[in-house]
Amino acid sequence: MKIVNRLFKIVFSRLTLAILLLIAQILVVYISFLFFYKYIVWIVGGTSILSIVLVLYLINTKTNPSYKIAWIIPILIFPVIGVTAFIFCHFQISLKYISKKLKKIRKNIQKYLVQDANLYQDIKKNDISFSNLSKYLYSTCGYPVYNGSKIKYFENGEEKFKSLLNDLKSAEKYIFIEYFIIGKGYMWDTILEILKEKSQEGVEIRVMYDGLGSLITLPYNYEKELEKFGIKCKPFFPVKLELSLHQNNRDHRKICIIDGKIGYTGGINLADEYINKKEKYGYWKDTAIRIEGTSVNSFVVMFLELWNIDEKKEDNYEKYVNNINEKSNNDGYVIPYGDSPLDEYETGKRVYMDILNTANKYVDIITPYLILDDELLSSIIYASNRGIKVRIIMPHIPDKKMVYYLGRSYYKDLISSGVEIYEFKRGFTHAKMFISDNCKAVVGTINLDYRSLYLHFECACYIYKNKVIEEIQEDYNKTINESIRITEKEVDDYNIMKKTIGRVLRFLAPFM
Repeated sequence: MKIVNRLFKIVFSRLTLAILLLIAQILVVYISFLFFYKYIVWIVGGTSILSIVLVLYLINTKTNPSYKIAWIIPILIFPVIGVTAFIFCHFQISLKYISKKLKKIRKNIQKYLVQDANLYQDIKKNDISFSNLSKYLYSTCGYPVYNGSKIKYFENGEEKFKSLLNDLKSAEKYIFIEYFIIGKGYMWDTILEILKEKSQEGVEIRVMYDGLGSLITLPYNYEKELEKFGIKCKPFFPVKLELSLHQNNRDHRKICIIDGKIGYTGGINLADEYINKKEKYGYWKDTAIRIEGTSVNSFVVMFLELWNIDEKKEDNYEKYVNNINEKSNNDGYVIPYGDSPLDEYETGKRVYMDILNTANKYVDIITPYLILDDELLSSIIYASNRGIKVRIIMPHIPDKKMVYYLGRSYYKDLISSGVEIYEFKRGFTHAKMFISDNCKAVVGTINLDYRSLYLHFECACYIYKNKVIEEIQEDYNKTINESIRITEKEVDDYNIMKKTIGRVLRFLAPFM
């Protein structure tokens, strides 16, 4: 069984899919040459001219410079293959249709996410830095800042699971579940039994899982199995045989909403390894938060946006939002926010950079993957160079070795600039968090890699001046104590082959 699982993992890994896509494109070009070899001079000449046009197009786009370079090099060196691949990936009707549909849905649903003007003015008077970030998140993506929400932090999947079960049992109106991975086993089977009971009681249940993330953890057409129990279910962008770029834009979010009053997010998927019922890479370290209050509306909107992408008739959104007016509890603020690969804002990355650029004392980071573009790398180094203590926790036991080698290729530059790098020695850490100055924290689904920052649908919570930050910081410090610090000498002495692989993979970083 372990051999079968390993084969599945290899076959459906990011790198394998990228390689298969490249091979398929090369075969298409080669077959075309067989049929049109008489015109090969014209084909090569035409693609060479087109490659120059595409390079000029790329230079003038708002895309990240690292991503541009990763395309420009193959387009200029291998114009036929490079041009074909670029056109295939960037000029598709399906993506434009999806983007247009999302904009329409957001326009119809945005009225349920209105910023409290008085609250914003109070923030602006007292904290210009936080008010600037609040303004950015609302003006670009429509996510307001809230006060009065209750926030609970979970330092592992086991704690979140217990809390989630209790909240699911209390549902009266509806339950929305949206996860990158749902896997059959103790965790999901326990949740499913509650969902079945609630469905019988008349509670509306909707389940959405990613078509690729759950490809090997759930049976084919699993949605039909759940529909037998009265549960509405759909895979997000199910994997199809035809090649299409939107297959690369995955729903990496982890959201559970109960009655519009309670919301969960974080790194924890609904599979047994996330609660350490099944050991894969040693102890699985992950984190999540539970929020209660009107701020859950932002998660409701995120869920309904993606759910309605392929629906002919949109939902009656008013039915699901929480209209309770909360009183200020003088315990800070929260901004639940989402990130879409189909807009131009790079929200997840901008929030991380804002924390790095406005920190006064320290920034603590924990991430399973470290694949940095030039902007993020420069921001981390700049923060360290200006005297900010920056610490990063990575896994010591990786789940994807190639991605781990690539992540380690950044260690030298970071450590030499004063950044402290740690690796969690007990196993694998899947948490995604930033903490700064005892007053700021982000807990969510957003990894420090290109896929999370540019290609996936993601979500997170920005927490400001809330007492829960003390718990988050305490857990981070505890995790540091369970980690080993990586020195510059260890980086220099690292296996030469693995170091070389990591450096070579930097070229493919935007695609991993």
